[in-house]
Amino acid sequence: MQKPVEREWELSIDPDTVRLLAGKARAISAALNTDYDSGHEHDVEIDGDARDRHQHDGLIEEEEEDLTEEEFRALIADLNVDEAAELIALAWIGRGDYDVGEWNNAVTDAKQRGAKRVATYLLGMPMLGDWLDDGLEALGTP
Repeated sequence: MQKPVEREWELSIDPDTVRLLAGKARAISAALNTDYDSGHEHDVEIDGDARDRHQHDGLIEEEEEDLTEEEFRALIADLNVDEAAELIALAWIGRGDYDVGEWNNAVTDAKQRGAKRVATYLLGMPMLGDWLDDGLEALGTP
């Protein structure tokens, strides 16, 4: 863990928004299906004499749609260029790609990366929630 340093910057992105996104990233990560170890995760055997005797049990049977990723993507889409770059830079600092003293370089590099597909890029980080929290902590953000 890096020691907080005196801030020479002000964040454009609200730290509470970063924490919200970190929580959503954890929820998305936790929701990933982990039953793929056997290699036959979704094989179905049908008996030739089987008949469909299924009766619909109404709404109770309907699967609940997980909107967490959709919400995450919508929140990212609402960020301006500076906020998106800072979010990426926070993840990079939390991951250890940049030192907290390199904050301005991290933000500049994130802006050069471009604003396209920010949500997809961030969701590709396996520990995004932790790295965002670690980035905020490194910056000394309350």
